[in-house]
Amino acid sequence: MDLVIDALTPAAAGVLALTLVPADGRELPPWRPGAHIDVTLPQGPTRQYSLCGDPADRSSWRIAVRREEDSRGGSAWFHDQATEGMTLTAGTPRNLFELQPAKAYVFVAGGIGITPLLPMIAEAEQAGTPWTLWYAGRTRSSMAFIDELARYGDRVHLAASDAGDRIRVADVLGSLDRDVAVYCCGPASLTAAVEDACEPGSVHVERFTAGTVPADGGFDVHCALSGVDVRVEDGTTVLDALLEAGVEADYSCTQGFCGTCETRVLEGVPDHRDDYLDHSAAPDTMMICVSRSRCPKLVLDI
Repeated sequence: MDLVIDALTPAAAGVLALTLVPADGRELPPWRPGAHIDVTLPQGPTRQYSLCGDPADRSSWRIAVRREEDSRGGSAWFHDQATEGMTLTAGTPRNLFELQPAKAYVFVAGGIGITPLLPMIAEAEQAGTPWTLWYAGRTRSSMAFIDELARYGDRVHLAASDAGDRIRVADVLGSLDRDVAVYCCGPASLTAAVEDACEPGSVHVERFTAGTVPADGGFDVHCALSGVDVRVEDGTTVLDALLEAGVEADYSCTQGFCGTCETRVLEGVPDHRDDYLDHSAAPDTMMICVSRSRCPKLVLDI
């Protein structure tokens, strides 16, 4: 669908909030807290952004974009070229991080990871469910939407690292009742610490960067549809090897969490390293941007 940039406002130092409205004036599709959308920029690349506005508002969506120092084109374009009135293309909301009913919540955010948690907090507040938020950032000025969060008072705990503050994850989460659900979004170091501190099944995480992929041996890939054979060397992804060989493949995030490059595995055993698939439920597909192989050869339906 086509969306028009209706407003651009700073949400913090280096963070831009965008209000998007449908170009045709129709109601937007419904969504639940935790959802994200794929946004295709005018020059071609597609990026994923969490919806951080009000799910009840069917007339507009809000996303936030942090300027990345090593931007691959997405964040730099929004900060340097986007203007009100421009049209973008977006997909319908997808949700792999949906808020589930619980007796109480603890929300943990790192940096721009606050965005999917904002509507979760609003829903918990409206339902009268107890909650607290622990929100870490490099500096207070770089922490998005803290003015909005101020209305919640002492249930919001801010930790700016330049002031010597940090979230002591083990202390915050180590003694929670089993009925408390933990929702965390942030860098891999934060989500790993949260997962380590929580009981299995009580924690839900969304990463905005993929974990480090360790070095290992290479393997061969046969592309059943195109008839191409490629060698995936150590330090090269399946996706990069296929693109280098001229095989067309859909992709977006290249970090294993958007689902765009999901590819069916016809033969062989994939080594899943993504944050998208339920590997027990979908053993015959893989994310070729990060996942590798547990055997000498894979045959892919591509």
